[in-house]
Amino acid sequence: MKRILLINYEFPPLGGGAANATEQLLKEFSAMEDISVELVTSSLNDQYVRQKFSKNIIIHRLPIGKNEKNLHYQTQKELLVYTWKAYRFARQLCNKKKFDLSHSFFAVPCGVISLLLKWQKNIPYIVSLRGADVPGYSERFVWIYKFFTPLIRRVWKSAAFVVTNSKGLTELATCSAPQQTFVEIFNGIDTQYYVPGHRTPQDRAKEFRILCASRLSFRKGFHDAIDALPAIVETFPHVKMIFAGGDGGVMQKLKGQAQALSVQDHVVFLGHYTKQEAPAIYQNADLFLMPSLNEGMSNNLLEALASGLPVLMTPTGGAQELVKNGKNGFLIGMSNADDIVRNVKKFLRDDVLCERMGKESREVALTMQWQVAAQKYNDLYEKTIQGFSD
Repeated sequence: MKRILLINYEFPPLGGGAANATEQLLKEFSAMEDISVELVTSSLNDQYVRQKFSKNIIIHRLPIGKNEKNLHYQTQKELLVYTWKAYRFARQLCNKKKFDLSHSFFAVPCGVISLLLKWQKNIPYIVSLRGADVPGYSERFVWIYKFFTPLIRRVWKSAAFVVTNSKGLTELATCSAPQQTFVEIFNGIDTQYYVPGHRTPQDRAKEFRILCASRLSFRKGFHDAIDALPAIVETFPHVKMIFAGGDGGVMQKLKGQAQALSVQDHVVFLGHYTKQEAPAIYQNADLFLMPSLNEGMSNNLLEALASGLPVLMTPTGGAQELVKNGKNGFLIGMSNADDIVRNVKKFLRDDVLCERMGKESREVALTMQWQVAAQKYNDLYEKTIQGFSD
């Protein structure tokens, strides 16, 4: 029986892609007879909560002063509080129980906790990189990267394995640590939860729906999508661009941009949506557009593929691996509204392109099962334990 201490400050309903990945992996681990897991994560309120996820998995939720109105972003203060409380709690757990290894999502702050536990308790660890914890990933953290890059490199160097979730993230991480070895384990997708809808050519002729689903942030490049709209609706006035994702200051800027370009009647903002609402949002769309400037492995991309949508995406966040140019979508240039216009019009001029490429997207998704990702992690756990004991 492998005993794993899992460390991730976000877990549903807190957080985004890393939270979803952790939950899906735990579901797969629940069915494995040779593994037990205890997850140290954040509480939704000011109470410690111990949750029995399954017979072999326990979740510890620590209070970090979380603002329940902001579930999808953790403030610097919340991260600092989590780091301190999680480190102390993890030490106490390790005093009471024997763990074979720790597994941290994010090099900072969680990987730092694993590093300290290795120094103090002689517990090996692996770390899963998610995007923002890799120097150069986000423009929001430029000054933070300058300060934390040496620490991030130390976390990587001392880990038994450093896992990325896409080739693009591996390439970015390699820029900061050329000598570091990385292991790629792609995210999975639940292809029974996300299934294709029933939009017809007649539906698309009445209203062609372009879906932009993700957290709303500048890094997602959605301003380029709106920049492309005037040239699209000039010829095809039945187009609607639907933004599904967390609101806030970025939403207001995008609304203002649409107003300034006189395309506000062609834009819909759904705001934050729940996981229960997600399948219907994808099923009621005709095309998935993600003009992101940088991603790790986009869960929204995987959800779109499983939902049978053709994809227009910049070459980041798994797109290079999962979007086969001309087969299930097209890769578009970054910060290139003209390229968005050109490729969107391909679908508007071809009645059957959406259906043909959508079927190809679904086939790609069927190869991306969480069971595969979980087994790859389990194999790494075996190798880590074996390598540490040799």
